[in-house]
Amino acid sequence: MRVLLALALFLVMPLSPVTQAADPYVEGTHYLVVSPAQRTRDPAKIEVLEFFWYGCGHCFSFEPIVQQWKKTKAEDVDFVPSPAVWNKAMEIHAQAFYTAQALGVLDVMHDALFAAMNVERKRLGSEDEIAALFVKNGVDEAAFRNTFNSFGVGSQVRQAASRARGARISGTPELMVAGKYRVTTRTAGGQAEMLKVAEFLIEKERAGQ
Repeated sequence: MRVLLALALFLVMPLSPVTQAADPYVEGTHYLVVSPAQRTRDPAKIEVLEFFWYGCGHCFSFEPIVQQWKKTKAEDVDFVPSPAVWNKAMEIHAQAFYTAQALGVLDVMHDALFAAMNVERKRLGSEDEIAALFVKNGVDEAAFRNTFNSFGVGSQVRQAASRARGARISGTPELMVAGKYRVTTRTAGGQAEMLKVAEFLIEKERAGQ
């Protein structure tokens, strides 16, 4: 009799949240774990880092989606663009990114660099070619060249290359959340889906905190 009563109680008990609905995104399928975890810029916030390259058409099409998402992200989320570097061509484009950042013109030059390579089909393969683009957008040439060849910019480029190696990225664009999770277009199932998986991982990180 006691066995029957216990069985009846079990059948009418509400299912736990874990039982009712499994996580919509699964490790190893929709996102990958970064091991060892990478250091983030601000430990007080949940970092979403985007690996990109100005010469990447997929990054160019992802950019408007990212910019729209940035307008709606929570205050505790820190979005960090990080140029991918695995050859000399990408290294010089990373230099362009950090030069624009150092000169305070990234808002203008980020779009200009993307457009030059993906719309105008320019290679931007030399300092002179990149300098001309900066000057065209109102930057003093001497200020550009001094910054472009500075120790500070060189150091940031090396750090970006180290970050990409540490995350073991396989292409661009890719996202790394909290230095712990990697999201690709392949794992997520598309560019818009990458940010949905990132939001899930942000919530996961909040719950862990």
